[in-house]
Amino acid sequence: MQAEKKLKEMGIELPEAAAPAAMYIPVKQVGNTVYVSGQTPKQGASLITGQVGRDKTVEEGTAAARVCAVNVLAALKSYLGDLDRVKNVVKLVVFVNSDPNFHEQHIVANGASGLMFDVFGEKGRHARSAVGMAQLPLNCTVEVEAIVEV
Repeated sequence: MQAEKKLKEMGIELPEAAAPAAMYIPVKQVGNTVYVSGQTPKQGASLITGQVGRDKTVEEGTAAARVCAVNVLAALKSYLGDLDRVKNVVKLVVFVNSDPNFHEQHIVANGASGLMFDVFGEKGRHARSAVGMAQLPLNCTVEVEAIVEV
């Protein structure tokens, strides 16, 4: 339970995994590869919303990406039962709800990437895409999906 011990040391308590809001499943495994559906920055009953560069600062967007990453871990924990089953975080895709003139999606994405490294160490280093979007579901600020090897 090293990953969960690390989370506890960081003061992070994993929430219950979010139930799907539409016609999909939160996690799909094919062989040793686990795909985690996009996770939003939901904390309890509240959802972080707004566009980075208009309604949110880079720092607020980065914090929202970190919340998404916590929710990715919650989905993995719910599916795997133990986060120590993660061999590698292979890739994150970070969608940033961005003002058209905002160009620092890669900085916002560091909120999710940094958490994966903090929790898993070298196993948490990953390939990544950071993509600016004109809009995201429910006007959420960031959405993060993951591909993980188990």
